[in-house]
Amino acid sequence: MSAYELAQLNIGIIKGPMDSPIMADFAASLERINALADHSPGFVWRLQTEAGDATSIRPFEDENLLVNMSVWRDVESLNNYVYRSAHVELMRRRGEWFERMSEAFFVLWWVTKGHRPSIPEAIARLEVLRANGPTAQAFTFRETFPPPDAAPSSTVAFGDECPAS
Repeated sequence: MSAYELAQLNIGIIKGPMDSPIMADFAASLERINALADHSPGFVWRLQTEAGDATSIRPFEDENLLVNMSVWRDVESLNNYVYRSAHVELMRRRGEWFERMSEAFFVLWWVTKGHRPSIPEAIARLEVLRANGPTAQAFTFRETFPPPDAAPSSTVAFGDECPAS
């Protein structure tokens, strides 16, 4: 059993305020989708306020930039939640609510068990991915890296095709 867990950060530029008509379906889905994550196999932790989500956390200058951060047991657990659960319904509709981004907006990295990453730590990992491409320090589902304590042959690869497209 690994001494590491998988952290993820994804960011998105919303097309309007969270209480606007354009964001209504997304906002209405948050409680259900977050509950699904909370009960998914391999889920460990997610960033949230007392309201139960992270939509009011705005660490960037752009007030329309939302953050989502969580920790999972492994890459497979997170991949199953993102692409093989009801979450994929939201992924298919993301263009309705989020602007298209030209830079990487999703990053994965390994943390020691029990560590809960800070927002600055997560943003730094995203910047590493943007600067260097996928490495063991910051990667994506397209090119994953095993936890630091894994056997060399335990690399997991998920194809280029996003099932939510």
